[in-house]
Amino acid sequence: MLLVNLILFLFSLFILIKSAEYTVRFASRIARVFRISEFIVSFFLISIISCFPEATVSIISSFNGVPEFGLGALLGSNVADLCLVFGLVAVFSKNGITVKSAILKNNLLYLFLLLVPIILGLDGHFSRADGILLVLCGAAFFVTLSFQSRMFTKKFNHAKNHRWIMNLFLLILCLAFLIASAYFTVDFGVLLANELQIPAVLIALTLVSIGTCMPELVFSLKAVRSGHDGLALGDLLGTVIIDATIIIGILALISPFNFNPNIIYFTGLTMFFASGLVILFIKSEKVLSRKEGVYLLIVYVLSLIMEFVINHGISFN
Repeated sequence: MLLVNLILFLFSLFILIKSAEYTVRFASRIARVFRISEFIVSFFLISIISCFPEATVSIISSFNGVPEFGLGALLGSNVADLCLVFGLVAVFSKNGITVKSAILKNNLLYLFLLLVPIILGLDGHFSRADGILLVLCGAAFFVTLSFQSRMFTKKFNHAKNHRWIMNLFLLILCLAFLIASAYFTVDFGVLLANELQIPAVLIALTLVSIGTCMPELVFSLKAVRSGHDGLALGDLLGTVIIDATIIIGILALISPFNFNPNIIYFTGLTMFFASGLVILFIKSEKVLSRKEGVYLLIVYVLSLIMEFVINHGISFN
């Protein structure tokens, strides 16, 4: 059964990744038809749709009675975005990545927003009141971003396309596959953890978190290979904010839950440290160098090792 659960888990995770990739593709085509501004399109594609895999996994895990699995997927995915994605893209770039992100202009607000779920989760519990506060913090981020978007009036490159209805249908179909694959990823992930006699959250913090950041990693690596180093990579920080505020808030609103505070003490603080490190690197010379990318990858490898050391053998109530 161990091999069967492993195969089914990896297959579900693969479908999750591919459905997220095609969701981005069809959403982009619809955006072109309706001449949405470049800023809104780039933010929508990278910061919102990139959240879909881990958000879907997290919400379904909450409905399935294992919300700590979803929390692990969210925080683990954030660490992977900040260290693995930024690190690999910087390493494979020629002269580092020039990041021009509106989000970076509000780095103190960004760090504050990431600190909120850490403070609220120190007691190992997220209540509905915590959920409301987190959603409001995420909403504040959107409001701030909306004011910045007024500076970006250039329309997205438009091409005549009369097949938007077909693209909309395919988008809905991809979202359906995304939801179904997320359900089975959680289901087989928990079964796999039971077979291996390890906490399910450890699967979420490692395999699921790495898998859910694959769409933005593949997208960013393609951009580097095509010479578009600065392709809104900084707006991945927006993805991290949404995961850490709105999505965790939604989990708490669906059902308040207890979890081992180690996930906050280590993974949450690692996320905060990694975000500060990324901002420090980028703001130094507005470039994330290959050397700094290596540092981020080292941080990620060390964090994975510590996750296994800290979480192995820990059970949740």
